[in-house]
Amino acid sequence: MSCGEHDLYLELLVRRVDCRRCGKVKRERLDWLADNPFYTKRFAWLIGRRCRSATIKDVAREFNLHWETVKELEKQYMREQLRRVGTPGPKVIGIDEISIRKGHTYRIVVSDLLRRRPIWFGGTDRSEASLTMFFQTLGQKKCQGIKLAVMDMWKPFRNATLKQVPGVSILFDKFHIIAHLGEALDQVRKSEYARLTGKHREFIKGHKYTLLSRQANLTLDGRRSLAKLLQANKRLHTAYVLKESFTQLWDYQSEACVALPFV
Repeated sequence: MSCGEHDLYLELLVRRVDCRRCGKVKRERLDWLADNPFYTKRFAWLIGRRCRSATIKDVAREFNLHWETVKELEKQYMREQLRRVGTPGPKVIGIDEISIRKGHTYRIVVSDLLRRRPIWFGGTDRSEASLTMFFQTLGQKKCQGIKLAVMDMWKPFRNATLKQVPGVSILFDKFHIIAHLGEALDQVRKSEYARLTGKHREFIKGHKYTLLSRQANLTLDGRRSLAKLLQANKRLHTAYVLKESFTQLWDYQSEACVALPFV
């Protein structure tokens, strides 16, 4: 315990008894002690609150503790916060994976997008089975309350979500969709480069990233090169216009506006 600039130490006797049921020696349990019996729960809560705004290393230096001790006290604090919050009941979720170390070692993060906070972190990889663990933790009743799931275009995420929440709407994030459009445009560029010969290739050679960039992000020289390229090759011009037009979907405010460009 700490009090201002002073450290307080409590010395107490803890009862140890022989259990007649299991035959083992057990120690008296005190509710105000942390999981680590050398510290109180109030001290564990203090460490946990400090870790919300500082690193474990800084907190360990501040309280003159080993960093592993700080880490364990913070875990107890976080477990108590999760217990108080209870099982969430999200309506819109976001699903993504993060890498926890080198070598393609992943864990899954699920967030409540309406409340803007993470609600689950787990799994052993980014497989369908790992994401299914989240839905099992949530329970069948609360799974039925999910109306929309936002994710990348990773097939195991989509399969697990549709199996556990039939009828849920799936929304793919913009980044991965645009990435696929860029790959399609690059395939057109490669096919045109292979089809053409002689001086016609000069317009395409060296302009890969000019084509893949949005026109608004190009420099003046880049825009001039792009205009010359698109004027010289009709197929690339068509593919580029389609890609640029598709990106406008995220700027529309109503379904009617979305339908108009494709009529």
